[in-house]
Amino acid sequence: MRARLAITTAGIECELREVVLRDKPAEMVRISPKATVPVLQLTDDTVIDESLEIMHWSLAQHDPLGWLNPELESLSAALDLIRSADTDFKYHLDRYKYPDRFTAAHATEHRDKAEQFIQIIEQRLAATPMLLGSHGCIADYAILPFVRQFANTDRDWFAATPYTHTQKWLSDFVASDMFLSVMKKYAQWHAGGEAALFPAIEDAPGRPSPQQ
Repeated sequence: MRARLAITTAGIECELREVVLRDKPAEMVRISPKATVPVLQLTDDTVIDESLEIMHWSLAQHDPLGWLNPELESLSAALDLIRSADTDFKYHLDRYKYPDRFTAAHATEHRDKAEQFIQIIEQRLAATPMLLGSHGCIADYAILPFVRQFANTDRDWFAATPYTHTQKWLSDFVASDMFLSVMKKYAQWHAGGEAALFPAIEDAPGRPSPQQ
């Protein structure tokens, strides 16, 4: 989701091939042997297969909303916050959401550990509407998809928590045109089939760049 958010924001048009991970196409594995999504192949055949790297690449092409320029702190501070989300928070989120996939994982224990990061987010959002100021930056949109997963794992529990600022931050995001545009459903791609164009031009806030 965060790769698609950045591509949409940057106004970059690309060909999208929707894959199902239990039915990975050989073409995907060939260009990215790690065989995870997302995978972005540029017109010069460069392959970027980490979502945060795709965000950086996209915003380096065009950053009309200033995601790489946080209002109150540095880009380095934003990246440090993302790093915390991608390591400790994501580790516990996976074990909270999918306890059956991990040996000796106790969902509530990992929820409690992940909640420590939510407390950090809540403190920030109590002071400013977004994580590093009044407008969103790369930290917001790199972290929001994971917080959404956390909230959706037990919606009743999350709704009953005192994290009202985080709840509003998340609810505003899922109600936004940007979120709705990247959540559009696409048919599974098969070898020889046509790719879909992503995003729709009207969904992108910036001017479209050359096709990638």
